[in-house]
Amino acid sequence: MKPLTEDDIRTSIVNAEPEIVARMPLPGLHETLWDAREYLGWRDPQAPQRGYIVYWRDDTPVGMVVRASDSQMSRAPSAICSLCRTQQPGHQVALFGVSKAGEAGRNGNSVGTYICADLACSTIIRIVPPASDMQPDPADIVASRAAGLLARLDSFTNEVLKSAA
Repeated sequence: MKPLTEDDIRTSIVNAEPEIVARMPLPGLHETLWDAREYLGWRDPQAPQRGYIVYWRDDTPVGMVVRASDSQMSRAPSAICSLCRTQQPGHQVALFGVSKAGEAGRNGNSVGTYICADLACSTIIRIVPPASDMQPDPADIVASRAAGLLARLDSFTNEVLKSAA
């Protein structure tokens, strides 16, 4: 992922009012390992249900405010993140609702999907089995997972940007 600046992030948000974007806390951008992620995702420490996802769509950063459901999945079953497609304990995956962009979002329309609760899919996809004669090269596994993650994130973003019909 190409690095993002504070201005890139704040101007990229497609589904929030300017006052929310202005108050949005940012993660430590100087600490971010940009080469080890497909998107920048973080939770708001002042509003724990709120999170943010920003990524590059071609040469344009696109971001959205996401909101985790107030209820959690049970600890017993496992769940699968819709973005990274990783199976995890149920409490590590959350249903996130996302207001649609523009007039549709102002009218209360939203979409939702299950995402890693900590928004750290980029880290999860890099956990691979050791290389062996029976497994593909770990770098190939990560590249394949990264491409799938970005394709699914792009598809979800299309739903956020789509006008209400």
